[in-house]
Amino acid sequence: MSAGPSVWFSEAVLGWFDRHGRKDLPWQRDPTPYRVWVSEIMLQQTQVAVVIPYFERFVAQFPTVADLAEAPEDRLMALWSGLGYYARARNLHRAAGLIRDLHGGVFPATIEPLLALPGIGRSTAGAVLSLALDQPHPILDGNVKRVLARAFGVEGWPGQGAVLDRLWTLAERLTPANRVGAYNQGMMDLGATLCTRRAPACERCPVSERCVARRSGRQTELPTPRPRRNPPERETLMLILVDPAGEILLERRPKSGIWGGLWSLPEIAPDADPRDWCLARLGVAPARVEMIGARRHTFSHFNLDIRIALVQLDATPARVADDADRRWLNRADLASLGTPAPVKGILDHFLAGRAQPPVRAQPHGDVS
Repeated sequence: MSAGPSVWFSEAVLGWFDRHGRKDLPWQRDPTPYRVWVSEIMLQQTQVAVVIPYFERFVAQFPTVADLAEAPEDRLMALWSGLGYYARARNLHRAAGLIRDLHGGVFPATIEPLLALPGIGRSTAGAVLSLALDQPHPILDGNVKRVLARAFGVEGWPGQGAVLDRLWTLAERLTPANRVGAYNQGMMDLGATLCTRRAPACERCPVSERCVARRSGRQTELPTPRPRRNPPERETLMLILVDPAGEILLERRPKSGIWGGLWSLPEIAPDADPRDWCLARLGVAPARVEMIGARRHTFSHFNLDIRIALVQLDATPARVADDADRRWLNRADLASLGTPAPVKGILDHFLAGRAQPPVRAQPHGDVS
């Protein structure tokens, strides 16, 4: 690619951004590296409108990287609850601790130490340094991939190595030496507001005259979508265990896997007997077991069908008191812990005194 098209492209994007770009998002008002980093992690796989209230609550609770490093994990996960992709929160916490321990609590201002932190890849590091410090680094998030694939006719699914390499080469060549932060924000805004996945507004796009996809009428074909696969179906049985005081038993999930580190209802195999679980794990037999409903939760790569059993106990089992990963909780306690969105929905319905109707949940969250 010659210098001419590179300059034309960046100037067109910058001119559009100056007139139409987003400039008053919460993380843009005081774009420190820490605040931009938090916003970029939250924005992965998540829309801006969803992120804004989470971001504002998060930075109010943890205004600096040192505050985040010192925060108890349960407090962090409670704030993140409902945002999904919970590995992001765990990586934020781990990275904050490393910044405290290895960098004296000062957020790194160069790309190499940023890339060494968990959860920060090349695009995220480039976004932090360019948006906060105007350093000359390219980015390649989902919106930018779509703009470049359409504008330059890049064939193939961007998840493939060769296609991704070509997109990175384009991003590097097109990123200007000056006003890099404005350009990168403009590219993200262009993909988010005009060059959208469906029904792109080509008539308002600043690069549409030279866009390969528009000239060939292939806007809906580029970028090439991920090869389709039928998501597998999984089943589980969640237990709402209630003791005589009306408190509910929650368990902390392992740090890896689905909803890692969050507090959730105990789960057993869909064909297992809750009575056997109570005897084996709690040392007591339940007074009553009743199936009260079901719901489906759709993850990015599988569907989870959840059956729900109400298990009433006559006495609070003593052995739970010695287990740090199990707690009996009342209504007020539940709000202080991070719980997965579908589990929170189940508990909200139960505490409101309603049985669980079959519900098809919207896609939400990640398993890692």
